[in-house]
Amino acid sequence: MIKNCILYIVLLSIFPAHIFSQQQSNSLAAKKDSLMPGRSTSISFSLENSSTENKVYTITVTSSSPFITPILSGTELKIAAGEKTVYIVPIRIAPEAAQGIYSVILHGNEQHDGTSFVKTSSITVSGNRKLNLTALDSPEFIRAGETIRASFLLKNNGNISEKLILESKDAVVDNDASLTLSPNESKTISIYKNTNPELGQNEFQNLSLSVYSPDNPKENQTAYVSVKVISVKPVEDDIYHRLPVSASLSFIGMKNMGVYKDGFQGELYGKGSLDKENKNQVEFHAVSANPVEFNSFTQYEEYFINYKRNNFFVHLGDKMYSASYLTEFARYGRGAEVRYDLKKISLGGFYNHPRFFRDIKDEFNVYSTFKIRKESEVTAGYLYKIPRKGEINFGNIRLYSETHLPYAAGKFKLSKNISLSGEAAYSKNDEVEGTAYLAQAQASFERLNGNVMYMRASPEFAGYFTNTSTFNGNFQYTFSKRINVFANYIQDARNFQRDTLFLAAPYRRFLQYGIQYKYLSNGLITFYNGFQKYQDRLELKQFDYYEQYFKLSIDQKIGIFQVNLQGQLGKTNNYLSGFNGNSSFYTTNIAFEKFKTSFNVYASYAVTSRYQLQNQRQIYYGARIFSRFSDKSSLSLFYQNNYMPEEYFRDRNLFEVLYHQQLFPRSELDLSGKYSLQRGELGDKDFIFSLRYTLRLNVPVQKTAEYISLSGNISNLGVRKTEGIKLMLGSNLSVTDKDGNYSFKNVVPGDYFLEIDRSTTDINDISDISLPASLHLINKENTFNFGLTTASMIKGIILLSEDENTNRYSFVHLEPKKEKKNKQSIIVEVSDGEHTYRKIVFLGETFDFTYLRPGEWKVKLYRNGLDKWYKIAADSFQFELKPSQTQNITIHIVRQQSEIKYQQETIKVGYNEIKKKK
Repeated sequence: MIKNCILYIVLLSIFPAHIFSQQQSNSLAAKKDSLMPGRSTSISFSLENSSTENKVYTITVTSSSPFITPILSGTELKIAAGEKTVYIVPIRIAPEAAQGIYSVILHGNEQHDGTSFVKTSSITVSGNRKLNLTALDSPEFIRAGETIRASFLLKNNGNISEKLILESKDAVVDNDASLTLSPNESKTISIYKNTNPELGQNEFQNLSLSVYSPDNPKENQTAYVSVKVISVKPVEDDIYHRLPVSASLSFIGMKNMGVYKDGFQGELYGKGSLDKENKNQVEFHAVSANPVEFNSFTQYEEYFINYKRNNFFVHLGDKMYSASYLTEFARYGRGAEVRYDLKKISLGGFYNHPRFFRDIKDEFNVYSTFKIRKESEVTAGYLYKIPRKGEINFGNIRLYSETHLPYAAGKFKLSKNISLSGEAAYSKNDEVEGTAYLAQAQASFERLNGNVMYMRASPEFAGYFTNTSTFNGNFQYTFSKRINVFANYIQDARNFQRDTLFLAAPYRRFLQYGIQYKYLSNGLITFYNGFQKYQDRLELKQFDYYEQYFKLSIDQKIGIFQVNLQGQLGKTNNYLSGFNGNSSFYTTNIAFEKFKTSFNVYASYAVTSRYQLQNQRQIYYGARIFSRFSDKSSLSLFYQNNYMPEEYFRDRNLFEVLYHQQLFPRSELDLSGKYSLQRGELGDKDFIFSLRYTLRLNVPVQKTAEYISLSGNISNLGVRKTEGIKLMLGSNLSVTDKDGNYSFKNVVPGDYFLEIDRSTTDINDISDISLPASLHLINKENTFNFGLTTASMIKGIILLSEDENTNRYSFVHLEPKKEKKNKQSIIVEVSDGEHTYRKIVFLGETFDFTYLRPGEWKVKLYRNGLDKWYKIAADSFQFELKPSQTQNITIHIVRQQSEIKYQQETIKVGYNEIKKKK
């Protein structure tokens, strides 16, 4: 009895079982333990002999799945009359057993009378999620223009079928984007990426593969590979630092009011640095005289050069000079400007001789700016204007004599959302003195944006503005992602001293407010209301009206078409003609892109009372087509039948054709023709054409390096020849002589890859070093030697070895393993310390690794989820490969035997009924 108890305790420590009291015997048989796959456990059954005779049973155990294996296949059990006992069944749960509920069934057959019983117990196998993603194979290098291909091994080492998503941010997955992987199933995933054949420099490119389950997106696994990409069209390195310069020559012809003129115009422009550190910046521009009357479609004569280094800036020649908004906002002229920036203070000034404003002969300006913080500063300056003597004052400027204009301006960032700016100026000459001031505020919040500006100049102020005031303001408030409201108010300045180069736009006082609603992601509707006053600034006025209006605008994208529809209704007071009337406008814009060509069609119909006639009908229509035939050529066509009178102040195209063609990498040809209305003209049309040739140069300005050379020898280590082998170093080529010598001359210093053209060697020849070889060439003369030998090979086979006595166990019988859906495999890896190659090989199959460099190679074997019943007899090998050698290896996979020895006598756990004494 003591012996049996000791054996029972030992067995329970190996195969845990829960034994309950007599009243809990039913619970014992029905218990559902949550068990992990790949482990052994035990199941207990409660048995009772309620008869008056002793019973001897033949016990067999089965299960509902081949992955649940009873270790006891058959035993004999004796149960005395009236005895109760617990029978323990040890079982093994295979690693690939899926999550779920399984049954273990105990069969008992009485050896004498043939009676039998069946007992069933359920067990629960827990889910085990375990994915493994590893890089399997990828090239060490490729040439630009080739496709990078890499493979990864994805293995489900868990016992749950996984639905997986495959992603790569920098490559294309060469499989379905989703797949289902059964327990213990593995799959090879391939990705690829096309490289740019125009790659200018050698570079490394990283490819990645990510895998995750949509049910558990945070459990993301990513594997990476890195590949060298060698440029086949490397950008020519230069020993000079160069300055980009463009030179062009144009032939221009124009028919203006019936008079035809033509001629040539040249242009030279350059901008860049004079040194490789980019410390000395320079810009210059030279345009010869315009051979035809100036208009916005041709350039005017201009010459300038400027230079900047660190904190110093100087400009000589033509430009738009500006002192401040109130004193001299924009004055084109010929002069000089200088500026020097300190840490907190900037000092500067300019001299300007205006070219397109006759009232001013010369002007001088000096200023100083003090930076309070990053976006806040204060400026104080002084402007001195000299009038032209003995000439009529063509404007309303109060420039009777030399005029002094001190001014002060500042801008202040009060917070990240609010900023203020302003200016105050004073003018004084021999006759009058005046003042002007400006204030502006800006606010920008998450939902609200606004801006307001007010300016006033007194009647005697002799700055850019005189006897005028202006007020501008706008705001926008966003209620939601779909709705926002807005308002704009503009009141133009009446008297300002613009250059005579261009006409001024009409005087405008304008208020508009409205609401915008985005009813779709690609559609919105906007309602406007407001008034506008337009007044012609010319002496012979074409319009002068005040109009109240309501406007509706709809923007909608329909397929490839972007459509804009507008309708406007208004009441017009015509001050010029002295009548009132209605004005209405209906406009359509349709834009789309097809066949590398963009189309824009415009049409408008109007009935207005703005001009000479009441209820005057006007129709405007036009189209623009732009087509890019290739990266080197394009064509643009434009047509519009007419323009509204309010646009008279600028040049207006009625018909235009532009053709651009790149002739060579650095030369271009442009042909243009325009039929237009010049500024200020309402009816007289002019024709302008231009043929322009442009040459783009890179002018050397600094020598940055000296040419170097690379030479070496390819030694013969047992190959047929080393003569005539082609070597590549960037864009440089060299061919070996009869002794295997090679050389590269006039090479720019830098980093290179030395490559060998394998088409010039025998098919089995291999270098004794890894190629392409990375070289850092900086010395005047460089040497690099290597040898050429013949490649080796490793071949092998995977053999499965089984013991002859596999089915003979001591006291225990294990059922032979059933063939699985997926064949067993291992990973074979060979490495010489510098290069590593891997292959997945199934049991019973052969493998080979070809074109290996002679030397010491190690072979390692990885289980790749191999069933734990299999053992790799030797998991590593090491060889010294000789040239042309084929090394054969045999890998033995042994099926391990499981043997459990225990006391053959059946363990019985029993108890006696205690009868109550009467």
